[in-house]
Amino acid sequence: MPKRKVAIAVGGVAALGAAALLLPNANASQDQNGQNAASGATGAKTLKSADASDLADQVQKILGDAFAGSYYDGGKQQLVVNVVDGDDNVIVQAKKAGAVVREVDNSLGELRQAAKTLKTEATIPGTSWAVDPRTDKVLVTADSTVTGAKWDRLQSTVRSLGADMATVKKSAGSFKTFVSGGDAIFSQAQGGNVRCSLGFNVTASDGSPAFLTAGHCGVAAKDWSDSQNGQPIATVDQATFPGNGDFSLVKYNDPNTQAPSEVNVGNGQTVQIKQAADATVGQAVFRMGSTTGLHDGKVTGLDATVNFQSETDPNGVDTVTGLIQTDVCAEAGDSGGSLFTQDGGAVGLTSGGSGDCTSGGETFFQPVTAALQATGATLGDAGAGAGGQAGAGDQAGAGDQAGAGDEAGAGDQSGAADPSASAGGQAGAGDQAGAGDQAGAGDGSGAGGDQIGGGTDPSGAAGDQSGSGAADDGSSQTDTH
Repeated sequence: MPKRKVAIAVGGVAALGAAALLLPNANASQDQNGQNAASGATGAKTLKSADASDLADQVQKILGDAFAGSYYDGGKQQLVVNVVDGDDNVIVQAKKAGAVVREVDNSLGELRQAAKTLKTEATIPGTSWAVDPRTDKVLVTADSTVTGAKWDRLQSTVRSLGADMATVKKSAGSFKTFVSGGDAIFSQAQGGNVRCSLGFNVTASDGSPAFLTAGHCGVAAKDWSDSQNGQPIATVDQATFPGNGDFSLVKYNDPNTQAPSEVNVGNGQTVQIKQAADATVGQAVFRMGSTTGLHDGKVTGLDATVNFQSETDPNGVDTVTGLIQTDVCAEAGDSGGSLFTQDGGAVGLTSGGSGDCTSGGETFFQPVTAALQATGATLGDAGAGAGGQAGAGDQAGAGDQAGAGDEAGAGDQSGAADPSASAGGQAGAGDQAGAGDQAGAGDGSGAGGDQIGGGTDPSGAAGDQSGSGAADDGSSQTDTH
């Protein structure tokens, strides 16, 4: 196989609204004068959302057991930290560190115990829950399939937790995995084509070039190509789904593959991915997907539990824990794609959710830090001959997102509908024109895949895969998630 350069590109289009927010300042320095200076000796710091996670970690160590979660207030550009029964001295220290401190009634331990009760009593397909630090409650969401006795059971369980412990809301869509995103990748499985998306290029623990994508893609198929009917260029090394995460490590078959650490956001523009970053509730993020392109929104929850309807058992449920929840829109074909920050932080891999990029909805992402920790991979260029781990990033503390889970405000993505700018311009990344409209994906006979893309000249367009997915020649199906 010839030496190739694989970039994290989009196979479809980029939303102009998100691009306008991202591109003018992509990779700009976050250390502008006064940006992170405290407003006073004990005043709250003004900081960018990307910096909130570091301050939250610092303040959590100061507060100890009094820490009850945190979130980023985008309007005031401040980190808000919840405390319960806090010692005055440590509260003063937290304020001096630059956080806004507020007293709340429910401790993290109590809220997490409520989440455990939900897991025991209400693991119902189409439900999710996570701790919401902004309301100091567990926010439970039920999709449109939760009706009748299932809805009654869910409500009864929520009521049993107490009026001040949890709330429940309905979602108009249905929770499903979104196989497709980032660069399109393809595989043959269960009698048809499956399609997913490449998330981030990494270096495997043995020094070989690889990439991360969704776990449900790696479970669906083992060998992946950068074109619809092309030869495999990468093989799944590890895959986790369902359970504690939704991630796969896929190794390139050619050890000389050049896999730059960047995301192609359309119109020849790229964002350099410099490090892995933990998410913070309220943080501004961007998602790239092969179906819907570039979209933006906010993190609404951490450590979320999602109960997907099983794709293999009509009466089963695929429960995934430890996810990031956002209000960034996504559609079928976006699974496995990149969730990242404006300053080049790799945050998540698209897992699933409800809704679309017209009506909005809830979306869930696998934290990149946890995936790196579990697989032993490092973020950064693999480079020729593999093993070059420049910019590998700091993945410490992977997956420990206290204060997880705020699903409020899902779905309001400015500029989300009708993205029109084509992706393109990525040297050697391939031309995945016609990545397609995969509405209603996941309803086909195949296990479903996301598009992992990049590579050279993918020749097969993803097509218009509404419903179960129309095949190129009518002889096979393409299933997008």
